[in-house]
Amino acid sequence: MKQIIFTEKAPAAIGPYSQAVLSNGTLYISGQIAFALAESGASIQDETRQVMENLKAILEAANMTFENVVKASIFVKDMNNFAAINAVYGEYFSENPPARETVEVARLPKDVNVEISCIAVI
Repeated sequence: MKQIIFTEKAPAAIGPYSQAVLSNGTLYISGQIAFALAESGASIQDETRQVMENLKAILEAANMTFENVVKASIFVKDMNNFAAINAVYGEYFSENPPARETVEVARLPKDVNVEISCIAVI
């Protein structure tokens, strides 16, 4: 059985997918982006912070917090931004951070600079 998780506090899906799906105590959150900030030329730190706030809102909609996150995936357009992204990301995972990978990609949706998805458990 699966439950679709949605909150108006994070951007709606821009395709045929859900913000998140809760199944058997595991929450799968789709990749989050900050396209409004990317379009405005905001800093990579601001873009990353908005992505993390989107994830936070979805976690809260499922009655969870970042403490429930066991795995994260970060996709970046430019690996030279790794340190700046990592610094902001680290603000949300100060203790017991989840497993993670960071991958540089050629292009992201809406030409953003960073996209982050995660998996959380109850």
